[in-house]
Amino acid sequence: MAKQDYYAILGVSKTSTPEEIKKAYRKLALQYHPDKNPDNKQAEDKFKEAAEAYEVLSDPEKKQRYDQFGHAGMGQGGGHQHYGNAEEIFEQFGDIFGSIFGGGGGFGGQGHNRGRAKTGPTPQDGSDLSQEISITLQEAFLGTKKNVGVYRYQTCTDCNGNGAADNSKATICSSCRGHGQVVQQQGFFSYARPCSTCKGQGVIISNPCKTCNGQSRAQKHERLTITVPAGIFNGAQLRLAEKGDAGVFGGRSGDLFIKVTVTEQTNFVRREHDLVTKLTLTYPQLVLGCQIEIETLDGSKENIKVPSGCPVGKEIVMPGKGFPILGKTARGNLVIIPQCHIPTKLNAEAKNALLEFSNHAGTPDSSKDGGITGFFKKFLG
Repeated sequence: MAKQDYYAILGVSKTSTPEEIKKAYRKLALQYHPDKNPDNKQAEDKFKEAAEAYEVLSDPEKKQRYDQFGHAGMGQGGGHQHYGNAEEIFEQFGDIFGSIFGGGGGFGGQGHNRGRAKTGPTPQDGSDLSQEISITLQEAFLGTKKNVGVYRYQTCTDCNGNGAADNSKATICSSCRGHGQVVQQQGFFSYARPCSTCKGQGVIISNPCKTCNGQSRAQKHERLTITVPAGIFNGAQLRLAEKGDAGVFGGRSGDLFIKVTVTEQTNFVRREHDLVTKLTLTYPQLVLGCQIEIETLDGSKENIKVPSGCPVGKEIVMPGKGFPILGKTARGNLVIIPQCHIPTKLNAEAKNALLEFSNHAGTPDSSKDGGITGFFKKFLG
């Protein structure tokens, strides 16, 4: 029997655009789709016939050869595909069926859809988890290690994550034939829903692992050592890849996120990457200048040179002595803020000496106490 012209099969002409050819094939595929015409041999033949025509006319090279030589140009290895069953068509034109039927390549998910049936349960990614740790400012300055305990799902070692006991295997669900979905026909349209027998997995584990109850994973407690890098900020998050919940049936494990809280310290504070501290000095030290040794957060000693006539609050900066900058070799600065110690009690000799200095400094001496108070107000101004 002579083969029908491909253009006639799709109802298009030789001058039709690729989009018009695709649209015509879509229409026929919907009309003769096996899920819409169960056990209809004639519809199945037309379905295959339309696919064969589209396979040629949608390919510029094959279309040109067909236009020149007709069906004769399609033979001997250089021509069209002969489709033995509808499943081959779904595999070849999955994008076409996905655009018609809402994804997955089939008409609602049953029978001849989506390509091949499943051979195992559907993998699912594990969830991310979160924990919090608290560290001191000194630990943030130096870096530290912290141990945390976390309950998380881990791949079952008894069944190697396949959910089945004694090396048994999952079997194809007879209700959905391994596709995980069944179709309900309502008039012109078909709607897919998850198979209730296998819960959408497409397979059934008849001999589930007793440790994980067929879920491929079990929750366990694990102790983890967290490396906290030097220079970390308050509120920062550390990510431990794949230390969250294990995936189901081979899915990717989630991550574990560690939120870091840095507690305050009385003698030091952090300002961006700088380590800041206040240094209390006597008035003579501020006026005359001095050299003071202080101990920083890492236990090292630093000699601080206070210049003569140093005002209260005038920052003294030591470059490169502050917090490490993450990802860089540079560091912040050590910043010293001078404060003045004002004694509340003085012996007579010290008081007279201070009054004499006040007079030399030009401080009004309306009263003994007022003179001293006024002098320090002027100084601290």
